[in-house]
Parts: sequence; structure tokens; C-alpha cells
Amino acid sequence: MTMKSISIPARLLGTAFLALSLTTSCSDILDEQPRSTYDPSFFKTEKGVEGGITSMYAHLRYIYGQAYYYNSCQTGTDEATYGFSADGNFKDADLSGVGNLTASTSRSDALWGTAFSNINTANGVIENGASVGISEALVSEARFFRAFDYFLLVQTFGGVPLDMGAGELKFNINPNRVSVRNTVPEVYTKAIFPDLLKAVENLPEQPRVKGGVTKTVARLYLSKAYLTYAWWLKNPNQIPTYPECPRTDPDGHDAAWYFQQAYDVAVKAIENPGPFGLQESFWQVNAGPNDRNNEILLYADHTQEDEYYNGGSLSYGSGGAPDNFAGWMVNWNYTDARSSDGKSVLIRTAEQSYGRPWNRMAPPQGVFTHTFADKTHDSRFDGTFTTVYRGNWSTNGKTWESVPNANGMQVKEREPVFSFVAEDMDKVNYSEEAAKQNNLGAGTLPGRADWVLGLDKVSRYAYPGLWKLGPYRTDNGSGPGQPNAGSTRPYNIAKFSELYLLAAEAAVEGARTQAGKTARDLVNVLRARAGRWTYSNAEYKEVDRDFSAEMVAATPATIDINYILDERSREFFGEGYRWFDLVRTQKWNEYADTYTICGKLPEQGYNVKTDHTPKTHQRTIKPFHYLRPIPQGQLDGMEMSADEKKAYQNPGYRD
Repeated sequence: MTMKSISIPARLLGTAFLALSLTTSCSDILDEQPRSTYDPSFFKTEKGVEGGITSMYAHLRYIYGQAYYYNSCQTGTDEATYGFSADGNFKDADLSGVGNLTASTSRSDALWGTAFSNINTANGVIENGASVGISEALVSEARFFRAFDYFLLVQTFGGVPLDMGAGELKFNINPNRVSVRNTVPEVYTKAIFPDLLKAVENLPEQPRVKGGVTKTVARLYLSKAYLTYAWWLKNPNQIPTYPECPRTDPDGHDAAWYFQQAYDVAVKAIENPGPFGLQESFWQVNAGPNDRNNEILLYADHTQEDEYYNGGSLSYGSGGAPDNFAGWMVNWNYTDARSSDGKSVLIRTAEQSYGRPWNRMAPPQGVFTHTFADKTHDSRFDGTFTTVYRGNWSTNGKTWESVPNANGMQVKEREPVFSFVAEDMDKVNYSEEAAKQNNLGAGTLPGRADWVLGLDKVSRYAYPGLWKLGPYRTDNGSGPGQPNAGSTRPYNIAKFSELYLLAAEAAVEGARTQAGKTARDLVNVLRARAGRWTYSNAEYKEVDRDFSAEMVAATPATIDINYILDERSREFFGEGYRWFDLVRTQKWNEYADTYTICGKLPEQGYNVKTDHTPKTHQRTIKPFHYLRPIPQGQLDGMEMSADEKKAYQNPGYRD
């Protein structure tokens, strides 16, 4: 069959949602000037090509922070199931019998449209850049983003089209209604690897503008692409691919060769970090006051200073891109809490520990019993979750000096009103009277003024909030600020710390290691850092504790892939990595085919808040689920026969 052109809506021919211009001076920000569309002649000018490059940074907002796409990267893994207030978007993704994941319901559709739009813009920049006097260093930013998008697409859908109507990797200006998908090896060897190699060669070590792409981020993605392709070639569990093709490399290399490349590239990036490195403590990586720190290699940016540059309202979130609203999803209704005399004492505020609760996703209990088993030495549990909710009633204009709380004891403002506890869980008294008073189904522990819920009672209703994605603003004043707005924080996409785990994973899979950089050595760099505490969220104060020695000593002598996956979850929990990690390593079934959580969905006469009985749920994860379905909107837009559309769709999702 000859290669045909891809059906894409007209808006995908350029970047119709945001066509932007670029400052190439010494300014440290991107000057974004919205346009309604790109005229093809726009790329025949220097200004036009520069505008196309700037739009590639803006397109990240339509993927990262978009909560329904975020759901598709998390729900159904060992990190998340659907929450108490979940709608079909989240139940469908859970694969646990409460929904049905189809071409119409999969929210990976958010990636398909956004990525192909940006790819076509990149094609225009790459084709025209040199002829209008743009340096290869600048053009390589477009090469990076084209590879970035194709890498997301090939991991998600399998082989995808390289030809959008004008030829492979060519800029297309005409809408077309037919398409043929390339194979997985073709996407990697024709698009992803060549673009990333060019980007590594030509991108600067120092970012051209604040948040601009560099050699280091290109090396991270090149290493990750090599690693992912190596797993695809290895195919340990015989997962099918589509379009069907032999699992052989066109360049004649085997999986071992690509694992070695992944290791070598990641280590080179570690040894040549440019302006990047590791923060002193894990808390510092994710703390709002420390956003855009030197551990963050790439982010989808937002700002509280100006709606124009934020890309969304500063006062109310729309529940859609480009708002950054992913952090609402793993945030329960903590505002239900009451003091023992019925006062509302936990107020929704634009602070990192609070934020807007949507309760669409919930962490299963294994997150707290297995992934974050060590909560004493390893700071990553405290630096990931909000476990202590402190009274903040003054933000709602209340001037109470204190309120009566658990055990008849008084609580002052900013003292704990409610806490999730890991200690003395068997001693918690879950009395009916206490549950009525606190309105959370929580209990009491002797001598404590806060209502408590053991981590063994985590449910779809109540669970530690995802602190690391919580909002942070400096314009709250003495009130609640703007908790209903999308987060004005950047959404972190790539971190320097991941280079250590990429290299370690490649080493576990057989790559030859350098002295001092075995899998255990590399993992222990991050584990030692995790033992360094500079702040305690639970205690609400700065601390100076160093359990690095204990963390290193607890690392197994021999590291395997399961340990790498556990470390990846501890390091990047809730950031949108997990589905890709489990699919890449073909461990999704092993890690997530069952999960345990309390709290049935509401039924007549049933109080979900007081259901403290854990229940194990079964997921049905079939081999075809390792690819997401081609979006129904794409299929509907193609002028092809029913049989051709059926053949275009990934097996398992065909009606």
C-alpha cells in the first residue's frame, strides 16, 4: 500500500490555538503574541519561523496540566484508581468493570490532536528555518519538539503517520481525509532518533530563554527513547504491536545495543549537566516557592502575574486546557471537616496543601503500604502528600481563638484539625459519635486534638492529597486567594533526577556500566538525597535531618527492574509517568491488575465516609490495552471505507 496523507482537522495544519512570536534577544521570557491561524507564507519569514518555535512551548499547556489527559496517564495503574466523585472519564480508564475504555471514551485524544498540530508546525519551521536565516541551534528546538511529540504518540498509540499530506516529515498546508500509519520502528528511526541526535548536537548547554530546551533535556529524551525502543524490541511478555511488523530494527541493532545507548547517553548528561543538577532535598524540588529550580529540565509554564502569559483565567478554572488543573483530581473534599461543635474549619485556599478538591482520582492502599513503606527516613512520602490539615478559618473571616475538636480538646488556627496517620493505626477509635462530629468518618487517638484516619482506612472518599501538584500563589493576602483558578505554577515535565533512573534501568537490563555508576550507585544518589530532610510538611516547619546513610544501607545489593519501578514511583508519584513506565517495561498487569481500597460508591442508605473495610478490586488488563485506541474523532474525519477505518484502529478497540 502506498503512503497516504493523514486526516487532520484544519486547525492542525499549523498551531491554530496559539501561533506566537519569539524574542531572540537576551530576554529571559518568551514573548507570546496570539494569532488565530498560520498562513503558509508565514513560515517564509524569519518572524514567522521564530513564532512557530515559540508556539511549541505554548503547546505543552494543552497536554500537561490537562486533567483528563493526566487521568489517562495515571488511572488504572498502581498509583491511582477512580475517586468518590469520578465521572466516566476516570471510571473508563480504571479497567475495573465500572466503565468501558473505547475509541470514544479514551482521553488520550487530547494528545493526538495537540501533538499532530505541533508536529506540523515543527515541519514548517524545519523546512524553512535555514532559508530565512534561522540558526540550526534555533531550528533544533523544533526538532526536539517534533521528536518529543512523536515519542509520546508512539508510546501511546503504536505506529503513527509520518506523512500528513505532503510527504514524510513534510509541512502540510492542505487538509486531507485519508491516512496510513507508519510502523513503530519507522517512527523511531526516521523521526525520533534523528531529530534528537540533531538536537543534542546543536542545542546550547545554557537555555536560550528561561525554560528553553537544551542539550541536557535532549539527552534525557534520547536516552528515554533508546530505552523504550529497547524494551519494544525485547518484548519480554509478547505484547502485540500495531501496525503489525517484525520486532527488528531497520539499522540492524538489537535490544542490548539500545539499552547500552540509553545508559551511555544518560551518563553523559549526568557528567555534563550544564546549569542543571539535583536540589538538596526532595521537598525543594516540588515546593511552590522554589518552582523553576535547576532540577527541572522542561515545564509547561504558567504565571500569576498576567492572564495573557498564564494561558488561562487567574480567578476561575475552566476545567479545560490550557488551564493547569491536574492537581485538582487527586484532592479530596477536606472542606467537609467540622470541629466538634459543627464549625467549618478547613477552608479551600490557594495554598499547596489545600487547593480545589475534585476527588476524581484516589491512590490505592498499596501506595502507602508498599511504595511509600518507609515514612520515617524517606522524605518522599512527606514531600509528595498532604497528610495533616491545619485550621485556616481566618481566611474565611472567622476570628475564633480556638475551636473544640477531638477528645474535647481545643485547636488553634494552623494547628492540626485532621490527620492521616501511619502510627498506632490499630488504636484509632472510630466511634459513631466521633464520625458524626467531624463529618469525615474519622476517629480519635488518646491525647490528640486532631481527628485521625489510619492510612489503612484510605478510601475513594478520603486520602492524602497530592501536595506536590498543589497551587502556590503569593497574592492571596489574608484571604483564600483564588483556589478555584487553575494552578499558576509551571507543570514539571522533565527532571534531571530521571537521568539517574534511566541509566540504572538500562544497567539492570544489561548495559555495561562505568566505575561508580552501577544501577545501585545511580539509585543511591537519589535515595541519599531522599534521606535529606530540610522541611516537614506534616510538622509544618523547617527541619534539619539526614537519614542518607540509612537510605543507602537499605538499598538491596542487587537491583532489579521492580526496584527501579518502585523508585520511579517514589520519585515521580502522580506526575503522569506511571502508565508509560508500566507499559514500557510490560509490568502493568503485574503491578496493577488488583488494588485495595475502602469505600464503595454511594448507595441508598449508605455512608461512604464511614466505610473502613478494605476491598480488593480486579482489573482486566489485556495485551491490547498496552496501546490506547485511535480517537474516534480521527476515524470519523477520514474519507475511507469502513474496512479501512477498522484496519486503521488498534486491535481490541474495533467495533
